[in-house]
Amino acid sequence: MIAAYFGLQEKIRVALFVQKAALQFIDGGIRQRYTPSIKVREAGFGIDLNDVAAIVQKRDNKTLSAFKGVEGIARNLSVLLEKGVETSELPKREEIYGNNHFIGKLPKCFWVFVWEALQDLTLIILFVCAIISIGLGISVEGWPSGMYNGLGIILCIFLVITITAVSDYKQYLQFKDLDREKKNILVKVTRDGYSQTVPKTDLVVGDVAHLFTGDYIPADGIYIYGSMLLIDESSLTGESDPVHVNRHNPFLLSGTTVQDGKVVMLVTAVGMSTEWGRLMDTLNEGGDDETPLQVKLNGVTTIIAKFGLVFAFLSFVVLMTRFLVEKTLHNEFRKWFASDALDILNYIAIAVTLVVIAVPEGLPLAVTLSLAYAMKKIMNDKALVRHLSACEAMGSASCICTDKTGTLTTSHMVVDKVWICEKSISLSGNSDGGNLKSAVSKSVLTILLQSIFKNTNAEVVKGKGGKQSVLGTPTESALLDFGLLLGGDFFAQRQESRTVMFEPFISDRKKTSILVYFPDGLYQAFCNGAPEVIVKMCDKIIDGSGSSVPLSEAELVNVMGVVNAFACEALRILCFAFRDMNESFDGRQIPVGGYTLLAVIGIKNPVRPGVKNAVQTCIAAGITVRMITGDNIHTAIAIAKECGILTDGGLAIEGPDFRSKTPQEMNDLIPRIQVMARSSPLDKYTLVTHLRKFGEVVAVTGDGTNDVPALHEADIGLAMGIAGTEVCLTFVSLVSKRDRLKQFGERPIERLKIHRKSSSKKKTYNMPGDDGA
Repeated sequence: MIAAYFGLQEKIRVALFVQKAALQFIDGGIRQRYTPSIKVREAGFGIDLNDVAAIVQKRDNKTLSAFKGVEGIARNLSVLLEKGVETSELPKREEIYGNNHFIGKLPKCFWVFVWEALQDLTLIILFVCAIISIGLGISVEGWPSGMYNGLGIILCIFLVITITAVSDYKQYLQFKDLDREKKNILVKVTRDGYSQTVPKTDLVVGDVAHLFTGDYIPADGIYIYGSMLLIDESSLTGESDPVHVNRHNPFLLSGTTVQDGKVVMLVTAVGMSTEWGRLMDTLNEGGDDETPLQVKLNGVTTIIAKFGLVFAFLSFVVLMTRFLVEKTLHNEFRKWFASDALDILNYIAIAVTLVVIAVPEGLPLAVTLSLAYAMKKIMNDKALVRHLSACEAMGSASCICTDKTGTLTTSHMVVDKVWICEKSISLSGNSDGGNLKSAVSKSVLTILLQSIFKNTNAEVVKGKGGKQSVLGTPTESALLDFGLLLGGDFFAQRQESRTVMFEPFISDRKKTSILVYFPDGLYQAFCNGAPEVIVKMCDKIIDGSGSSVPLSEAELVNVMGVVNAFACEALRILCFAFRDMNESFDGRQIPVGGYTLLAVIGIKNPVRPGVKNAVQTCIAAGITVRMITGDNIHTAIAIAKECGILTDGGLAIEGPDFRSKTPQEMNDLIPRIQVMARSSPLDKYTLVTHLRKFGEVVAVTGDGTNDVPALHEADIGLAMGIAGTEVCLTFVSLVSKRDRLKQFGERPIERLKIHRKSSSKKKTYNMPGDDGA
């Protein structure tokens, strides 16, 4: 029996040894089989550009492990992680792996805008008529009186081209300045064994970059080491929740930002090889599509020109027929005189005159002046207009598709509701938290402030003039702002105790915990996090009198009722608890139970001031507003209702559900969709494409790289200039320098007046048959 047992144990040991050896052989085979291109090998590197870039873009942990992690990638890129890239190797690295420049649109000179203005169909027809008019006018009436009509038309054409080209060129220069500001970013790197700062455009593959809270990630890379790193990938994915990056999820994408923590990363792709660059490469140059008014005017002009040509030709035929008949009746058909030639030229002049009269030569100038006036009004409101025609398109908009975060809502979170001492307290419109301070005892307020200021990884910093600001994740910043609102002293709270142990928030734990030691020799523990986690750790609760009492079944039901009520209002919910340790506690670990439930706090992304009025103004102007967001459906519905976007007959749908529909089902649903949650960039693009097929003039607002496909497809792209990414600003028509939807919504009626009144009057005035004809 014993012999059989040891025999089985030996077989298991041998089997495990064989399995390990096989895995090592397979792993070694993968690396042995991988051979970079000859050019890469000759340069002294061991991995091709496309392969090293794909590891990050595909988040390919398997391939990364096959190369032995970030250290193996560094070896293949011929770089020591401790010393970084050698300056002497920069040209070679740029030659093999490229530079960190985006190959965008070629610079334009003023004459390019002149040439673009010349492409207008109406102007081309008018120019041809003007040349013919000058030629025939001189032939019939002589010099110089015969050229006046034609020169008048050419003067109108010149004015239209000049105004359009100058306006567009001025906006182009302003956009270049904005783009230059976006690119003026310095990055801390390790090179030649020393830390130094370089412009982001000077980064190369193999650089070891150091990034901190709030920094923009300038290239794709792999995590080397860091501290409690949270990455905001909303600009790429649309998801508002931060992503935890560590050794298990080590991938960093350009265009995203460090929301919290710090990181040292190995740059694996730069410029057009990054995820951001690949996205830019898939998009073609915009601006070739005609605006709705241009389509209508060109259509009208073409029809009028065709009728004019038909009538001119018929008139010429009638006149020539009459001329030939008279010649025949007078037996002069075989005899031709100089006066006959003048008569024929006169008939041709009449025909050309009919064509010139038919084509409304004043219409392009009238429309251009109206749009230039609209552009001036928009620029006075701190918005940039890339093309003059964008003003007209904005006035024609019938639908606005907007994102949520940063456009409808502010970019920071705030505490909206608090349940404490069995009282639910709203902080909306309460600037100093007075209603909460008056509702609880001083001792309970002190514990709440301790729990907020001690159990956090965020910091309060003092700027010029003693003004305080908060650095941290949006949730932690909201809590610290709340503590300061209640009159708490962050620095005094931190100094009165010593941190013994701190557990930061991670998705597995869903809580933050801290153990602190006071000078009197006692320990105190604080924790906050998801309600379902914190409540299980508590056996007591603070009652209405501010006393600690056992957490009964009835109290637990009451607490969960509060949590559900907050959840229905789309609030992000945190429960706060504390525990006073007795004198026998050794302080070796943070306790996992025995806590007292202190408070339930609801945090939200507040709607921007003026957004609801802007939405109502858009609706009054006949513009449908739709919200498309990466957030969950409950949050999206709550925000949409608060903004006035979601109405009783409207539909709220999630991206995965939308994608699963057949084309016919999509066509039936899209007119009713007012809110789309959990959406991907492709969902937004698909919705915009279908809306345009339905004849809608679609405006899209956005600030992130994930918004670019929809912005590029839309009739009007509206970007947020402060928060907008560089790639986003490249493919838009209008940019808000205040980051407010209100700028695009507060004057649609005024723009409609500009578009409908000014242009319509001029169109009516310039149509054939008016007094001037």
